[in-house]
Amino acid sequence: MAYPDDLLSDGERVVLHKHPHWKMLLLPYLILVVVLGLAIWGAILVQDLSWAMIAQIIIAAVAVLLIAWLFIAPFIRWRTTHFVVTTDRVMYRVGVVNRTGIDIPLSRISSVRFEHGLIDRIVGCGTLIMESSAQDPLTFDDIPNVEKVQTLLYREVNDNPNDDFHRQGAPGFETQQFPDAGDARGRR
Repeated sequence: MAYPDDLLSDGERVVLHKHPHWKMLLLPYLILVVVLGLAIWGAILVQDLSWAMIAQIIIAAVAVLLIAWLFIAPFIRWRTTHFVVTTDRVMYRVGVVNRTGIDIPLSRISSVRFEHGLIDRIVGCGTLIMESSAQDPLTFDDIPNVEKVQTLLYREVNDNPNDDFHRQGAPGFETQQFPDAGDARGRR
């Protein structure tokens, strides 16, 4: 899913758009299975009682509340968390009702590094840490393929159109062309 184009500047394009890694949803899915299992077990236990209908309604209501709070809310939070790298900036957005976000211009990023432990390496995610000259380091947890994201972000930060590699044809920045050296014996 592409990031909404109306949030981008003129000429800006999305290079990378990620949600947090799916490992963030392991506990909510486990809770979903456990709550459903307990609710079904409780409904079966109370079916022979004289007030079984009321007990089953209470069990169902408690199960729905727990699922909404412990599964649906984390799932929506995961789905609405965006880590976006564009040609101009890094954007991070979280939330549905209470949205928070940060934009970091690529020109302000001084270093990008990543960390991941054993479990993160097994599932393929990690923590991305960006440093700029003006702020404390920013950390972004559970970024999928964190090594590739770090490499891509490093390339985007260093792909400055005003650096020496891209200004070779610009006036005042002519580069000297060296003659072809030929083979090792000096022949052409």
